[in-house]
Amino acid sequence: MSLVPRHVLMTTDAVGGVWTYALDLAEGLSARGVRITLAVSGPAPRPAQRRAAEQIEGLTLVDAGGTLDWLADGPRPLDQTARALRGLAAQNGVDLVHLNSPALRGDEDWGAPVVGVCHSCVATWWDAVRGTALPEDFAWRTERLAQGYRRCDRLIAPSFAFMQTTAARYGVLPATVRNGRRPIGTRPVPRRRQVLTSGRLWDEGKNIATLERAARRMRGRVEAAGPLEGPNGQSVHLDRIQALDALSPTDLQQRLRLASIFCAPSLYEPFGLGILEAAQAGCALVLADIPTFRELWEGAALFVSPQDDAALAVVLDELLEDADRARRLGRLAAERAEQFSLEAMVEGTLAVYAEALAQRAPFGEAAA
Repeated sequence: MSLVPRHVLMTTDAVGGVWTYALDLAEGLSARGVRITLAVSGPAPRPAQRRAAEQIEGLTLVDAGGTLDWLADGPRPLDQTARALRGLAAQNGVDLVHLNSPALRGDEDWGAPVVGVCHSCVATWWDAVRGTALPEDFAWRTERLAQGYRRCDRLIAPSFAFMQTTAARYGVLPATVRNGRRPIGTRPVPRRRQVLTSGRLWDEGKNIATLERAARRMRGRVEAAGPLEGPNGQSVHLDRIQALDALSPTDLQQRLRLASIFCAPSLYEPFGLGILEAAQAGCALVLADIPTFRELWEGAALFVSPQDDAALAVVLDELLEDADRARRLGRLAAERAEQFSLEAMVEGTLAVYAEALAQRAPFGEAAA
């Protein structure tokens, strides 16, 4: 029995960073000869997203239907989504299932090893953002995810900090495989004295409200790329920050190449792909002082308390006015970003796949 799967069913959504993660990983796995059936639940991919998926050799994109765990109004829709995905796994005869939403695991047999990825969860989000007892609507989602975590053959977390958070909350021990991206080569261009942020701006965990308050105190310009409204009805209003709405990957890369500083004031972030993209583009990083960002960017970024908008405004204005320091920090960020490569993510993921396959192999086959 080979410990490299020939065909993987991978689940995803098209709402945020999981989509980017899934396409990057699928591209890397395809280069290793692994076929990917990418099953999308929740809101349908946009035309540009479909085109990006269709460019990956060995990837088949499937609209699986169903809902996302954090949008479902109860367990039954998740049961229906999981049933459809199990049917897809059986229909395609896959060797391994990669769940980017482990709440879909359930108790049923999927006919292949199941690896779940701990991208985020409502309970740890609530702990970081609100810090109070979980509301009833979050309680059943948390129990559903806990069940999924326990039933997966292996789990992956994108940072050591989030592995610890997940272990403390759920009593499981994911492997740490940091996210990675293939850098897009760009020629140096003069940078503008401005700050850029990006991501799901409507998500309270991104803490854009603190950056908005900081921007009101600042002399410098702040721009934000990303949706202001989410599929769950959440929204954010920006006054002082210039809202750019959702940009295409090409347009966002261009903005990153021009911005002096990238700021992420997040209260909650299991990894932060937007920060990695900014670092690859050579932006100076100003980040919230939270464990994930310290782990990944210590020595290559400036850190500010995510609750202190006054201090954030001072740090951003001072850095905008010190172009030499901003360039030095940008170089440090770019050098650090090289550690988070697509190749390293693929290697780490394949190692976890091998463990899951070996666990399911009949005695003696794993050595064959």
